[in-house]
Amino acid sequence: MTGNIPAVRPARPFFSSGPCAKRPGWTTEALNGALLGRSHRSKPGKAKLKDAIERTKAILGIPADYRVGIVPASDTGAVEMAMWSMLGPRPVDMFAWESFGEDWVSDVAKQLKLKDARVLKAGYGELPDLTQVNPAADVVFLWNGTTAGVRVPNGDWISKDREGITICDATSAAFAMNLPWDKLDVTTFSWQKVLGGEAAHGMLVLSPRAVERLESYSPPWPLPKIFRMTKGGKLIDGIFQGETINTPSMLALEDYLDALTWAESVGGLKGLVARADANLAVLDRWVQKSSWAAFLATDAVSRSNTSVCLKIVDPWFDGLNPESQADAAKKIATLLEKENVAYDIAAYRSAPSGLRIWCGATVDTADLETLTPWLDWAWAQVKG
Repeated sequence: MTGNIPAVRPARPFFSSGPCAKRPGWTTEALNGALLGRSHRSKPGKAKLKDAIERTKAILGIPADYRVGIVPASDTGAVEMAMWSMLGPRPVDMFAWESFGEDWVSDVAKQLKLKDARVLKAGYGELPDLTQVNPAADVVFLWNGTTAGVRVPNGDWISKDREGITICDATSAAFAMNLPWDKLDVTTFSWQKVLGGEAAHGMLVLSPRAVERLESYSPPWPLPKIFRMTKGGKLIDGIFQGETINTPSMLALEDYLDALTWAESVGGLKGLVARADANLAVLDRWVQKSSWAAFLATDAVSRSNTSVCLKIVDPWFDGLNPESQADAAKKIATLLEKENVAYDIAAYRSAPSGLRIWCGATVDTADLETLTPWLDWAWAQVKG
């Protein structure tokens, strides 16, 4: 073991990329107003659900004619609902550059078995050529690749005159990045990411074009109940007024409402983006001086400000075989967890060996500044 142990630990060592850190100052008292033991279909139950929807729209600046609903099974459930309900009538372009994008490719190719699907891929740390998108096709993509630390820098590559619809998995981007709603027809995210909410609930945002697709197209495959958004060829509007398809957790809902209140208190979306950008800046300054760590995302323009992925570039590490590299990276994460300095920062299991540090808005910049000396300390212990 080498190197002096840093004197100060982060006050909140929660750097997991999902579920993410709770908002600063959070305690279980934030849940005291939860409507427990009451039906989610009661008048006050529906009022709380609708409040969550309306405040989400307000903070994110979602257009008034877009529909926002709370749906089952987190972001994954929201993406699946969209793909299984809407894909089929047009060709589809699938963009993938990390594990979750690959999941959506697998769904389209192996489950829905769409024959007119084109896959455009890039390796971890890079983006595919977005300019290759076909405006006549539907498009499925992530705004931010959580397991690669690579984000779409803007929506300029999406035609305003497109014929197809865009389906965007934005779970680690919503509330931390500016999303161009006029370019997004279906947008999905979950509570447990940027606002640090609890798991199992997804958010589904539909543009008028997406609603038109739902009301004009019936897929040839059976749809489970939790995927059905229309009845008699018309959108079930209640889903987007707080009448959820299945029973939501009123405890998780109260936690989300608390997170929205905190988001409003820090300046809404502008304040949330600023917090995430400041957090990324801390790691950027550290990486520039580091002799052993670099960003997995090679282009700063497309580098995530939430799920920041780091690779190890030390010659000693490069000389190890892949299995030993994975072990070395995991040892860094394990050491920091044992020291109660950083929890859950190992790279995603299918990503290149390295570290992944959540920098979303609920993380305090001071904790990241305190973390960086510990990263160097842990690396010294592993390298020896």
